[in-house]
Amino acid sequence: MPSEDTGVERGDGRFPRGLVLRLFAYIVAGHLFAFFLYLLFTLGGE
Repeated sequence: MPSEDTGVERGDGRFPRGLVLRLFAYIVAGHLFAFFLYLLFTLGGE
């Protein structure tokens, strides 16, 4: 029986846990970077 964290598609329609966590981290980091740029241009435009 294969282990759960092999990263191979299991066919039950779920993503591997590591991929979901990485995707969530990239989304959070991307939004923080976008907020930083927004703040930079907002404060710089005044």
